[in-house]
Amino acid sequence: MQFTVAIDGPAAAGKGTIGRALAARFGFAHLDTGLLYRAVGAKGGDPVLAAQSLTAEDLARDDLRSMAAGEAASRVAAIPQVRAALLDFQRVFARRLGGAVLDGRDIGTVICPNAEVKLFVTATAQIRAHRRWLELGGDEGQILADVIARDARDMGRSDAPLRAADDAVTLDTSDLPIEAALARAVAEVEAKLPKSQG
Repeated sequence: MQFTVAIDGPAAAGKGTIGRALAARFGFAHLDTGLLYRAVGAKGGDPVLAAQSLTAEDLARDDLRSMAAGEAASRVAAIPQVRAALLDFQRVFARRLGGAVLDGRDIGTVICPNAEVKLFVTATAQIRAHRRWLELGGDEGQILADVIARDARDMGRSDAPLRAADDAVTLDTSDLPIEAALARAVAEVEAKLPKSQG
């Protein structure tokens, strides 16, 4: 069975948490596509060459969840040649047998426009900055400024800007507990799964 769940949204909205939970619930493979861009940014050097030569070891680095890696990811993700180099990898992963969940910023709009389920997970910048601060520590005011700047980069880039697909279901987690957001996501998947798979 091929079945793709595309989850998009800004940083720290909860898309990774929901993506991992859906994958575990339904036995799907999961890909945090942001890790691809984080790994490219963390490699340094020419980002296009880094994207073309990405390895499993690059994705296993222990510094990919850092704020610096996130900032580097946002910068390299704005380069069309980097996005093109990673496009096929993501599309092949999405249509693997057994189902797949991909989360990122252009999954439902560019990578998998025909995904069976599309979710757009969002929250206010203040809420997302607070979550990131709880996770990483540091100066919460600076984290908020970074989140706002990253949103502007991600939404304003000319190639594959962050936006909800026209047919995506929006989950605003600003005031929605993660359990409730996940329940809505599970219901969306169950409604689209072939009946023998539900």
